Amino acid sequence: MMSQEVITLLMSRSHRFSWQPGDGARHATADERPHRGRPVGTRISTLCGTQVLSDESVEAWLWVTCPRCNIEAHKLAGIPMPGAADELH
Repeated sequence: MMSQEVITLLMSRSHRFSWQPGDGARHATADERPHRGRPVGTRISTLCGTQVLSDESVEAWLWVTCPRCNIEAHKLAGIPMPGAADELH
């Protein structure tokens, strides 16, 4: 379960990335996100280093999260990956 602090951070958009489904996975991107979202098929650069075409379908938001984007997003947000605390000791 996420702590209230983590939920608040994720909801506040105080970090420099957003999540965007594209090409079969949910990716994180530092590209500017328009207030109403990106048009379907917009090319975005991702935190994993690839470029994908955006998808806004309901199903797309349920796609698997890109593991490399997830790691980079956690770094940018300053939130350790689950299980990472064990590695620090």
